[in-house]
Amino acid sequence: MTASKRTSPTREVQDVADRLHSAALHLLRRLRIEDDVLGVSPPRLSALSVVVFAGPLAIGALAAAEGVAAPTMTRLVDGLERDGFVRRRRDPADARGVLVEATTAGRRTLARGRAQRVQTLATGLASLTADELAAIRRGAELIERVSRGRAET
Repeated sequence: MTASKRTSPTREVQDVADRLHSAALHLLRRLRIEDDVLGVSPPRLSALSVVVFAGPLAIGALAAAEGVAAPTMTRLVDGLERDGFVRRRRDPADARGVLVEATTAGRRTLARGRAQRVQTLATGLASLTADELAAIRRGAELIERVSRGRAET
């Protein structure tokens, strides 16, 4: 008898969700090690990523995107600015507002980190068979779909 016939569909979904959660955490921890060579803390890299891909942003919007309080984000942005990864500029739509935007150095640092993480992951994937790699590709597509909130086909 197969596992799917012994367990309820709800239980099977829960089991897959649990394994996926664990696997994702382990994978992210492994890849985060690659960021150590950048000399930028994980919270700063995360904020920089948001600024690069969604910026320029106000501190409040950046804080909301990262799920932290505005004072915490201000400290993170201060550090990123000191390192030359972001700069503040006036918000043309709000005379009192300030926007945070990525600098060329910030974009390069983020790209370098991503390239290194992708290379590390590719090295691990290279040992898989063609069928295993195809299964991982399909799994990645499904995970992307689920993460967008669209689990339907």
